[in-house]
Amino acid sequence: MSGIRSYYICNMPNRLSAEQSTYLLQHAHNPVDWYPWGEEAFFRAGKEQKPVLVSIGYSACHWCHVMERESFENEEVAAFMNANFICVKVDREEHPEVDHLYMDAVTAISGSGGWPLNVFVTPEKEPFYGGTYFPPQPAYHRPSWIQVLARMAEIWQDQKDEVHRQARQLTDHIRQATEFAASANLKVCTSEVCAEIAADMLKRADLAKGGFGSAPKFPFSMAISFLLAHYRIYGNKDALGHALRSLDAMADGGIYDQLGGGFARYSTDSNWLAPHFEKMLYDNALLLQSYCEAYRITRDEKYKQVVTETIHFINQELKSVEGGFFAAIDADSESVEGKFYTWSYDEFCTVAGADKDVLAACLGVIPGGNWEHTNILHRPTDIDSVAVRFGWDTVELTERLDQVKKNLLTERNKRIRPVTDDKCLLSWNAWMNAGLVSAATALSSDIYLAEAESHCRWMVETYFSGGAWYRSWKGGKVRIPATLDDLAALVYAMLSLSAATGDVAYLRQAASLTETIISRFLDPDQGWFYFTAADQTDIPVRKIELHDGATPSSNAVMAYNLMVLGICYGNNYWIRLADGMVAKMVSQVSQYSISYGFWAGVMQRFSRGLKVVVCLGAGSDSIRREWQSGGADNTYLVTSRKEIFDIPLLEKKYFDNKNHIFVCSQEACQMPVETVAAALKLAGA
Repeated sequence: MSGIRSYYICNMPNRLSAEQSTYLLQHAHNPVDWYPWGEEAFFRAGKEQKPVLVSIGYSACHWCHVMERESFENEEVAAFMNANFICVKVDREEHPEVDHLYMDAVTAISGSGGWPLNVFVTPEKEPFYGGTYFPPQPAYHRPSWIQVLARMAEIWQDQKDEVHRQARQLTDHIRQATEFAASANLKVCTSEVCAEIAADMLKRADLAKGGFGSAPKFPFSMAISFLLAHYRIYGNKDALGHALRSLDAMADGGIYDQLGGGFARYSTDSNWLAPHFEKMLYDNALLLQSYCEAYRITRDEKYKQVVTETIHFINQELKSVEGGFFAAIDADSESVEGKFYTWSYDEFCTVAGADKDVLAACLGVIPGGNWEHTNILHRPTDIDSVAVRFGWDTVELTERLDQVKKNLLTERNKRIRPVTDDKCLLSWNAWMNAGLVSAATALSSDIYLAEAESHCRWMVETYFSGGAWYRSWKGGKVRIPATLDDLAALVYAMLSLSAATGDVAYLRQAASLTETIISRFLDPDQGWFYFTAADQTDIPVRKIELHDGATPSSNAVMAYNLMVLGICYGNNYWIRLADGMVAKMVSQVSQYSISYGFWAGVMQRFSRGLKVVVCLGAGSDSIRREWQSGGADNTYLVTSRKEIFDIPLLEKKYFDNKNHIFVCSQEACQMPVETVAAALKLAGA
């Protein structure tokens, strides 16, 4: 197969060679006559009356690469695809709206989904069959890819009317499922509801090994952040215990890069040892917030170390020279998953030298390998125990371990690196910005805060072009209209920056962008936001996304944004929208808590009544710093050294010579107090 790959790399590229996406460019030399997502492919399909194969994946997807090597690079398979189908390749990270629609279809058909996602659709873009990975020969209780292709071509030829009928039914089912999910009954969010959510999360928790459920294990950072906040607000020690247990297990496991920092996508086993080695920007951005919250509560240096190492990794390996953050790093190098990150016993011993035995014990390295005859570095036990076992001083062993890790990293950097997906996505960059702000406030770091401000300027200057917002940037060019998750996350990042810096210009930007979101994405009758804008017409179903995926639910993010901005601007419509969205989600979140971790966090903030805390004047900087070190989770902080006239909540609250701290809810502001302790009491902390 490698010979076939080399042959086609030398041949004329297909249409994907003009694309920006790393994933699409990886398929640019396939013998398949791929089209990118767009009207050209479907126009041809309608003209020739052919079905369309929509194949969806992403650059860091291991099984996407496997199917490419096995099938899409095969000349005979490609010839059959080209003769019988119009073939479309989609980068799911560029077009999440396409991925969401067809993932719903495949899940309805088969009960599960994943990537690569291969969907057969009509020229009208309505799906009629699909699945994930198909092998080159029948295996794993799956038909071969060529068998699937032959069967789809046959039924299209012989039963075209029936195919169209079933495709319309499936599309209607997806549309109705979206409308049903969005029409839930109203229920008030209370402290009792938050306790139910926490109990449901702990019921699904792996109390021995951390995390939730069994293999494969995902970080579920939003659920962990909820549990940490649940402890801060309600004092639930079980919630704190499991959150810290999970964070400790991940930081000690192979899912965390013990040499370079940063987290892989998920663990394939229940012990957090063997990751799926791809590294995604969004995972690391969201985990930064969880580890920062753990550090605020415990002041344990190990959490601070994870934060600083993860940011260092992102700056070293995922930051563009222009200032944005790249999407991902592949799991594979030299067509082998994890090859860049793993070590044979002999390789490790060569670097470790005379102290190899004690250092191997520190990093879980064994002669036969701990994973597929090689070693994934992890911390199987604490360093104190290893020091006692080998008769070392703990401080001396720590220093020696730090040095050998640097040496191992130097040696690793000589290897062939996995491919970096160098597109920069707005939503993922916005979550990274929020992660930097969390690190800046938790660690009192002016460096991280300055980096977040610079990065926010880059996002606004880059993704807003010609009067419109865009989703993807690469090589100096923006493309693809922004979706709700992009703009909601950007508003959230701006709100975070305003609170952290005391610069209300970010608050103004957030309010202006929210007005744009409402005008282009809101269904005012249902009170929900669509994932795509009203003028985007290239998909047959306009979906409302409610559950968390790899990133927070964009409707949950908007509920939080609307409440904060509604209070600040005295906009009761925004407040009612936020309250209504949360009330409609209470039942679902209580029953399926892990899938709605960000919603759970928003509900928890609302359960005590979200408060906006205001302090304007010369002493506001010191108030802000004190509040950040121990403020309440159900509050949003607004400070400024200047008098503010254009934000209703801030009018007539400036005092030059004395600190006046106002605690405000959606109803009114209470009488001002002079100390953070008094303000915390008013906020219900």
